[in-house]
Amino acid sequence: MKIAVVAANGKAGQLIVEEAIKRGHEVTAIVRSENQSKASQVIQKDLFDLTKEDLKGFDAVVSAFGAYTPETLHLHSQSIQHFADILAGNKAHLLIVGGAGSLYLDESHSSRLLDSPDFPEEFKPLAKAQADELEVLRTKDELNWTFISPAANFVADGERTGGYILAGEVFTTNAAGESVISYADYAIAVVDEIESAKHIRERISVLEK
Repeated sequence: MKIAVVAANGKAGQLIVEEAIKRGHEVTAIVRSENQSKASQVIQKDLFDLTKEDLKGFDAVVSAFGAYTPETLHLHSQSIQHFADILAGNKAHLLIVGGAGSLYLDESHSSRLLDSPDFPEEFKPLAKAQADELEVLRTKDELNWTFISPAANFVADGERTGGYILAGEVFTTNAAGESVISYADYAIAVVDEIESAKHIRERISVLEK
């Protein structure tokens, strides 16, 4: 499959590129600066400068885009609108590297993890921006999207165990009562979803066993 990874220089992006290449896929890194991923094909552009032509011919487009400062958090939602514009008429599978804060705490979907009293205050602005991004994505019926939330504890340098638990919209813990996943195992889940395309227009979540 032909896969484009936006923000491929980031920690998550690099591991998604690596996982896809290991499985024999043709991967293009989309980066703003010099490519640091293992992809041999590169488009050096800012996400918001990408055009329809840039993304033509890909089977899947992964966005590992992140914005973290107060003045840039709105770009999460803005990126979804930009993807909707440049993927118009394109059947490519758009996968978004999401956050855990938007996961629901019950099956009625009446409250979210980010609204719970124990959720760290310092992470709430980013969690809210990613939750808003998901809500914008839900309105884009013309996109073949999947939003993939990691566990609450998303460990950049964690071990690649090779397995994970696939969950849905509700915050889930493993048998040890933990919500944790390494970036490497998250990358496995992303490429699994690219290959299966089982969750089009759905949000899924993943955590370690």
